[in-house]
Amino acid sequence: MTGPSSATDLDRSKECVVLLHGMARTERSMVPMEKALTAAGYAVANVGYPSREHPIALLAPLAVDEGVAECRRLRPDGPIHFVTHSLGGILLRYYTNEQRLDDLGRVVMLGPPNNGSAAADKWRLLPGFDFINGPAGSELGKGDDSVPLKLGAPTFEFAVIAGDRSIDPVTYVMLDKPNDGRVTVDDTKLDGMSDFRQVHASHAFMMRDREVIELTLAFLANGRFPDEIQ
Repeated sequence: MTGPSSATDLDRSKECVVLLHGMARTERSMVPMEKALTAAGYAVANVGYPSREHPIALLAPLAVDEGVAECRRLRPDGPIHFVTHSLGGILLRYYTNEQRLDDLGRVVMLGPPNNGSAAADKWRLLPGFDFINGPAGSELGKGDDSVPLKLGAPTFEFAVIAGDRSIDPVTYVMLDKPNDGRVTVDDTKLDGMSDFRQVHASHAFMMRDREVIELTLAFLANGRFPDEIQ
């Protein structure tokens, strides 16, 4: 496998990438991705946001606006790409459903519950779910209050990477196969995808998986995934 900066030899001096982490995580979870993107020449805005404190309608502008503002400060004349993990992808979809981002570039979604997560519906019945996941956690299911299921197809260029391994055997058994322990592979897919790839990674750690990082770099550079990673 090649090093991160080898995914493209193009000049990235005008381009910036916003990183949006997932539920109950912090920006630290995206640091390996941040380092790879920086090595490839991108400016990076690795955004932290309080994922457990607010519903999606409040989290989306809070997180996306911060990332966009930072990218416009760092690279004012270039496109703004996004790499999102899990909930982060839904925040971007919600945000762009409400308003236009004229400088939005390409988007890579990692393990997004684009069609809702059956795991969220199952776990929300257990005591402590709301404390651990906050109001947004209950909005990621497949029920009447599902936010992902109410959003239209994205108008931006995007790809999806789905995992099929889990570090949580209990949830893995609960869900249809294949799944990453939180989201089934089928539930990550969305009409309008420019590309899709299923990888042997878990939901919890896919954003730091080397293959995932290489695929992300390739899509941001070329608008497609390579047939194979060297």
